[in-house]
Amino acid sequence: MTYLEPAFNRIDTRITAWMARYGVLLLRVSLGIVFLWFGVLKFFPGLSPAQELATQTIAALTFGRLSPGVSIVILACWESLIGIGLILGVFMRATLLLLFLQMLGAITPLFLYPSQVFTRIPYAPTLEGQYIIKNIVLMSAGIVIGATVRGGRLISETKHAGGSTINRAPDLHSASH
Repeated sequence: MTYLEPAFNRIDTRITAWMARYGVLLLRVSLGIVFLWFGVLKFFPGLSPAQELATQTIAALTFGRLSPGVSIVILACWESLIGIGLILGVFMRATLLLLFLQMLGAITPLFLYPSQVFTRIPYAPTLEGQYIIKNIVLMSAGIVIGATVRGGRLISETKHAGGSTINRAPDLHSASH
């Protein structure tokens, strides 16, 4: 089997370099699609599975100053803007700020309405609770994307014991791309 090792290493190196080169871009666009999709759903009453809990939470956070009809349109616009910003890669700092503020609001039902988001607190979430808990992944994706707004990037490096680099992913931010 050792004769396969060099071929496997070459393939693995190429795949890893491809992931380092395109991973953050694909993460950003796919996260944008999720936000745009869920945001657009909220423009159509009854289509979003989180609509009732979202409007209830917004009412609590705004001390009842926003009606459910107004709050869901604001949330729909907010999430759609996040999605568009991520898909297009524009205004990333503002887009990520909106994302993290939205995520803070999105997790508050865990604390405000635990009986609605858990069948057995704190380990058995309802469907709405699962919908909220998955936001941990969305927040983590936002953190990874946020690490690139000042030129940060993933790199693919393999080092020999002596410290020499044998592979490095191309720079996504260089003028040649």
